[in-house]
Amino acid sequence: MNLQSEIERLLGLPADEARRDGLAVIAGFRAGLNRGEFRAAEKTETGWRTNLWVKRGILLAFRIGAVVDRSIPGEFFFFDKDTLPAHALNSNDGVRVVPGGSSIRDGAYVAKSVICMPPMFINIGAWVDEGTMVDSHALVGSCAQIGKRVHLSAAAQIGGVLEPPGALPVIVEDEAFVGGNCGVYEGVIVGARAVLAPGVILTGGTAVYDLVRGEVYRRTPEHPLAIPPGAVLVPGSRPASGAFATEHRVSLYAPVIVKYRDDKTGASTMLEDALR
Repeated sequence: MNLQSEIERLLGLPADEARRDGLAVIAGFRAGLNRGEFRAAEKTETGWRTNLWVKRGILLAFRIGAVVDRSIPGEFFFFDKDTLPAHALNSNDGVRVVPGGSSIRDGAYVAKSVICMPPMFINIGAWVDEGTMVDSHALVGSCAQIGKRVHLSAAAQIGGVLEPPGALPVIVEDEAFVGGNCGVYEGVIVGARAVLAPGVILTGGTAVYDLVRGEVYRRTPEHPLAIPPGAVLVPGSRPASGAFATEHRVSLYAPVIVKYRDDKTGASTMLEDALR
């Protein structure tokens, strides 16, 4: 069975008919996502590319699912669509999940040596590569792509981008460090070994000011906002324009690149190694 062609066919059917024919298709689709056989986005020689059919498969799972009770009586209450169960892990998977309320949806690829600190959540379609730490209260949204040895600090929010299906999801490349209470949304790409200081927020509409290279990075119609590899970002501000803003000394949030990562910066992440 060709999953891609089946998903496209089922999306053209009424929901009831698609459910009747599609439950087995979605089960096989989730299994392939779990194994990392395909992913919502992948890096090519020219940059990151969305795999449209994968995101459409996830949308199909939402569309044809029926809400069922998966609770453990008296202990845990869980009501969700039957096409979107929790990810079943075992000790052979090599993933460390510390007890305390974490959840991973089936259809998320979680590689060996990933560490999940409670409570955290990884959504369907996400890819979390080897050696990554997903700390307490962190979110890896639907279809987000997280590289190797990334540190997602406490309360970091990596947003999901499921619709429109052609939109590039949020991507955090290898060995990036995302500080506490950071938010990365709307298809932003964080380059390899970049460091986001606590509190940095990046969206598709954010302008990033590079004090080292004297450049401003923005999303364009052709390209997402991309943080250069090794960049070190901190929350900053810039003056708002206009007489009223000047009178009241109003400033606007502006993330700022203050340096590029070197050996000294890398030492600041040694806590991550100790926790491993």
